[in-house]
Amino acid sequence: MKIVHLFAATAIALVAVPVVAADTGSFSPQRLSQHIQTLGSDAYEGRGVNTRAEVKTIDYIVGQFKAAGLQPGGEVVNGQRQWTQRVPLLQSEIAGDPMVTIQNAGGGMRLTQGNEISVRAPQNGQNQIRIDNAPLVFVGYGVSAPERSWDDFKGQDVRGKVIVVLVNDPDFEGGEGDFGGKAMTYYGRWTYKYEEAARRGAAGVMIVHETAPASYGWNTVKNSNTNVQFDIVRKDPAAAHTPFETWIQRDVAVELFRKAGLDFEQAKQAAKRRDFQPLDLKSTVSATANAKVETITSHNVVGLLPGKAHPDETVIYSAHWDHLGIGKPDANGDNIYNGALDNASGISHLIEQARAFAKGPRPDRSVVFLAVTAEEKGLLGSEYYAANPLYPLSKTVGVLNTDSMGLNGPEKNFSISGTAKLDLLDDLIAEGKKQGRYFTADPHPESGGFYRSDHFSFAKAGVPAISFKAGNDLVNGGTARGEAIAREYTEKRYHQPDDEFQSVWDFRGQAEDAQLLHMLGERLANSREWPNWSSDSEFRATRDQSGADRAGSGGERG
Repeated sequence: MKIVHLFAATAIALVAVPVVAADTGSFSPQRLSQHIQTLGSDAYEGRGVNTRAEVKTIDYIVGQFKAAGLQPGGEVVNGQRQWTQRVPLLQSEIAGDPMVTIQNAGGGMRLTQGNEISVRAPQNGQNQIRIDNAPLVFVGYGVSAPERSWDDFKGQDVRGKVIVVLVNDPDFEGGEGDFGGKAMTYYGRWTYKYEEAARRGAAGVMIVHETAPASYGWNTVKNSNTNVQFDIVRKDPAAAHTPFETWIQRDVAVELFRKAGLDFEQAKQAAKRRDFQPLDLKSTVSATANAKVETITSHNVVGLLPGKAHPDETVIYSAHWDHLGIGKPDANGDNIYNGALDNASGISHLIEQARAFAKGPRPDRSVVFLAVTAEEKGLLGSEYYAANPLYPLSKTVGVLNTDSMGLNGPEKNFSISGTAKLDLLDDLIAEGKKQGRYFTADPHPESGGFYRSDHFSFAKAGVPAISFKAGNDLVNGGTARGEAIAREYTEKRYHQPDDEFQSVWDFRGQAEDAQLLHMLGERLANSREWPNWSSDSEFRATRDQSGADRAGSGGERG
């Protein structure tokens, strides 16, 4: 029998092959499917933070946790443990469209929201954006990395200026250099560009969008940045955010450089070198916008299965429940950003993982099931938990995060987001071999996946953490089909209204992945071991600082 799968511009004919299924344990493809179909439906309105859909989503997850047999694992209020943890957030939304103009010797250039530019609602504590003829300066990749003897600013005072920067690392195009080659470092993330600009007192940032180094198209940038924005509540928000945080289309940058008598591609090449010097773009930018800014309360959802022998030690399964909610309509008029894959699939796993643990033998250590908020707004729910843990991070054995799981049938392999070396990964690989599966390093480390999922919030706090990633070597179709599906999703569905439930999805692969993560969780929850980061990991020192709390509770590795 032939099965034809249509992708963006490619029709791939595949012959169905017998599937030798890995162990799926008690994980039902049908139950996994039902959760995704429910949470990814229009009835849940894209699960936006601080909307009526948040209440509905939380009620669903809590109801499922109760039915699975968990106990409330959230904060304690009036002596009673709750199902949630309150997460205070700063919410900011631009009223109407911002007015943005660039002036140079060639005249004026108006940039329209969502087309040439994507302006984020202000998160610096102000309820308006007011930029008046701020000079524009190109600072390459906007990186200051003393440990790599790299400084794109070269003493340039950018206070009161708007910096124009490239996304990703200086190594991206060449594939080698001081930043680990293709594997993106944190210096390559757009979040870092904004943070560094704020530290230097810049008036704003324009990140030049290019699809390959960003790892997604302009539609994703537009849909993620022109809607309601959130941040954690900060004592000094201006220290973390400039007044004007934006992305611009590559064509805008090319024209901007041309009018300054510069060549954009030549400037990009220069920015790859350590001796790069900032460039005056001989232009100014002005911008005005008003915003509604308020402090709101969102929620993490927390279920608990207490351990029978060491209840003060925890293994955490996590996934984010939020997506983009209701936004601007696409070409078909659809304005609900359902987030079926991203991340109703992760929540479906979390619910069924809870069911499997609750119905099985009680583990020695406690298992926490954490559905976090506001991942799409900057990993905010997990960042808040890591700063305000309900269970001590020093005695958190590890975090197993799931974000956008594989829904395309059984996989021969599996992976994690980004590159990292830690005992937790060694354990995952060992359990995978029991399923007859092999580990593949992230095939696209240049996308910065390690910094884009909630496990990163825990890693920064020293807790061993991974974000599981489905394999790309499919039993039916191999890596050719797996990569084609991934490309189609990124181009056509990621952070777009078309991330909807698909009747062609095959949930057997997700069930196998859930069983693999269950085997790993059981291993962690019933051992006396404390996995650690590799000796050369940037997170090792933080973890080691809390080693005294774990003394006498089993062995550290590495």
